Amino acid sequence: MRRAPRPDRRAFGLGLARALFAGAGIAVAATALGAGASAAFDLDALMGLLGRVKSGEATFVEQRRVEMIDRTLVSSGTLSFRAPDTFVRETLKPRHEKLAVSGNTITMSLGERSRTMALDASPEASVIVEALRGTLTGNRATLERLFESRVSGSAEQWSLELVPRDLRLRGQVASVRISGRGSMAREVQVLIADGDRSTMTIEPVASTRAAP
Repeated sequence: MRRAPRPDRRAFGLGLARALFAGAGIAVAATALGAGASAAFDLDALMGLLGRVKSGEATFVEQRRVEMIDRTLVSSGTLSFRAPDTFVRETLKPRHEKLAVSGNTITMSLGERSRTMALDASPEASVIVEALRGTLTGNRATLERLFESRVSGSAEQWSLELVPRDLRLRGQVASVRISGRGSMAREVQVLIADGDRSTMTIEPVASTRAAP
């Protein structure tokens, strides 16, 4: 009997990275930024804002440029986030897929088939998850330990760029940039080291729950 090919762990990890940083966009989306604040909008300010949001839902449209086949692939679906460690990305078009992360467990489903694995079994995925958890909880120390991070712009128009410190991981995921205007994060760009890139636009569809 012919054995089914084993899932590509690298592709799994990169897909998780895209889904998780989309989750970061949900968290920012309904956070109120103080338009009248005079202090510099730096990493501390952004971490404080992100850490307040406890849950959110959104729709997404992703355009993924794949250089090997010289095509741009388009997908769309829904995203959800719940603190402290749960993220779900459900792709509805062009085919149904679901990726869920909870605690130390990742589950990816395609149709009736699914695969579950421990997060720490994939170092690439683990670094991405810890980076996101650090962001959402306002843990600057975690971000600075794992990523070279840079916040630019102001509360009215800002961006957060993350570059992995681990050279092996950087050989796969070159950088992630989250951009927003005012209180809304509307775009997440993931640049893969081989030249592929994805651009995800986010549209919040439900209110978030923030800490009092």
